[in-house]
Amino acid sequence: MCLAIPGKIVSIDHSREGVTGTVDFAGTRKTVNLEWVPEANVGDYVMVHVGFALSVVDEQEALETLELLRHMESVGSEPGDPEDTP
Repeated sequence: MCLAIPGKIVSIDHSREGVTGTVDFAGTRKTVNLEWVPEANVGDYVMVHVGFALSVVDEQEALETLELLRHMESVGSEPGDPEDTP
């Protein structure tokens, strides 16, 4: 199973090596390959898997996905989870 995470493009770098961008994932910034989304611009949200932007998504969809991921994280960290027991 693959998981792509939405992030917001904060800068784009066109160099001889290809097109990359700095993408913000809820406060964490990473360099991402943007070759597969030539239509992407600064301010756009992209779905990223293993360092590659796979598609451009609208802001509402990206924010809803981020909220679902936050919810999944909070459910998984509730007291009494098997991971919390020694």
